[in-house]
This record gives sequence, C-alpha cells and structure tokens, in this order.
Amino acid sequence: MSKFTMDADWLHWHQSPSKPAYTPPAGAVDAHCHVFGPGDQFPFAPERKYTPCDASKDQLWALRDYLGFSRNVIVQATCHGADNRALVDALNHSNGMARGVATVKGSVTNAELEQLHAAGVRGVRFNFVKRLVDALPFDSLQSIAERIKHLGWHIVIYFEAQELPELYDFFTALPTTVVVDHMGRPDVSKPVDGPEFQLFVKLMREHENFWSKVTCPERLSLAGPPDYGDVVPFARHIVDAFPDRVLWGTDWPHPNMKSHVPDDGKLVDFIPKIAPTAELQQKLLVDNPMRLYWQD
Repeated sequence: MSKFTMDADWLHWHQSPSKPAYTPPAGAVDAHCHVFGPGDQFPFAPERKYTPCDASKDQLWALRDYLGFSRNVIVQATCHGADNRALVDALNHSNGMARGVATVKGSVTNAELEQLHAAGVRGVRFNFVKRLVDALPFDSLQSIAERIKHLGWHIVIYFEAQELPELYDFFTALPTTVVVDHMGRPDVSKPVDGPEFQLFVKLMREHENFWSKVTCPERLSLAGPPDYGDVVPFARHIVDAFPDRVLWGTDWPHPNMKSHVPDDGKLVDFIPKIAPTAELQQKLLVDNPMRLYWQD
C-alpha cells in the first residue's frame, strides 16, 4: 500500500476498459504513457502539484497486452519531478519493449545522462504549462538540449495553444528533434483553419525537426466521451499533413483528469478516425515511434 494519500478529487484510472473494436498493426507502440510509484517504493516528489494513485509498470504491461500493443514509451510524470527511478525501473523490467522520456535538472551530470541512456531513455521533457510548474524552464532546456545532442535524444515540450506565440522563437531555435505533446493543446472550440491552430501547423510545416503527438482527445474535447468528435478534425489535419512525424499514445493512467475516467479501449478506437488508412496507421503506430525510439 502506498504511503501517499491521493488527492480527494483524483479520478482513478479505468479498472475495466472496453476491448477495442480496432486492432492495431503488429508491433504497435503506445508512445505516451506514465508510471506512478508505487509510492512506497518510488516516492512522489515533495514539490509535486498533485498526488496520484499508484499505477505500476506491471499494470501498464497488462493494459498494453489487453489493448493489442507491443511496446511503450514511458514519459516521466511531473508527480515524480526529476527523480527518474520509477521510470528507470520500468525500463529495466521491460525486456527491451519500452523506452523512456526523462525529466532532468540543469545540474544533471554527463555520467547520469549516460546511465539514463543505457536504461533506454531517449528524450527529455520540459513543461511549459504554467499551472503545472513553478517557473518556466527556459535556461535549463537550452543548456540540456546542447548536452543531449550527441546521445541522439530529442526534446519533448508541453504547452498550451495560447502560449505558443510567445514561445515560438525559443522553440524553433532548439538544436534537436522536438516532440510536441498533444498537438500543443489546441482550443477545439476554435476553427481548425483559425490563426491559433494554424500557427502550430506553421511550426510543423516550416521546421522539419518538429513532431507532434496526436494524443489526449479526452483532455481536449468539449463534446466529451465516447467519441471526442470535436478533436478529430485537428488530429486528422496533423496526421494528413505530417504523416511521418506523428505519434500516438494512451496517456495512461491519465494524470489530472477531472471531468471523467477515460476508457482506454475507446481511446484506441479513436485511432482510425484520425488515421483512416492502413498506411497512416502503420506510420503513426509502428514506423514513426520505432524510428524515433528504437533506432539503436
């Protein structure tokens, strides 16, 4: 039992997700998911903004198999801060079927970066969502981006659409591949061809080192489950325009969801709505994540 008490309004991940009607292609990768604790083994960070339920590596592997996937990319959760022990433990017990995205501080040593690489880490995540961090990580990102180039790692950035204009020049100067979480969190009440989302499309079009995760309709939708139909035009636009630079993942166990508990089976059934052909699905779920995370 975890020694941490989860937040009173925390929504526990779905205990009995539906079996997806959609069958992913062989070798499919869930390229955005997390592990939380268990808190008695891997304590949550003192500076965390939330205290989640436990969500272990074994529970993640069970969900992966149930949904019809083969591999995972585990992204360090903000509740663990820059303590990557839970992530590394999961990678070390994945039989080579998981890769990781870590969180590190500017004080990280080159030896520590090499150790993370040996465990299977292939990227570093930086959070620019103001409600989730105490300070935006401009200085540490720039420094670390230079230091990870030789490892072949990429940068993952998390921001919200209204913040992109002020961040645009900083992001486009980064020297590595850059992966954007959740399409930059577009406001789906606004038009796909409107200026806010089209700035993100411009970012992707003019800077070929940028990739996008077409993830988390459950976070972006105003219409809600089970179809999340108002998110489809945005994700479909990105998949159609940049088929070789998109990734998909469940976001299990769905940190900070306040509106509803997502059914992971229904999230899998979202895939053919945004990638309607077998060729697009193969790129989204197999070819792209394998190229980015398993190239060595």
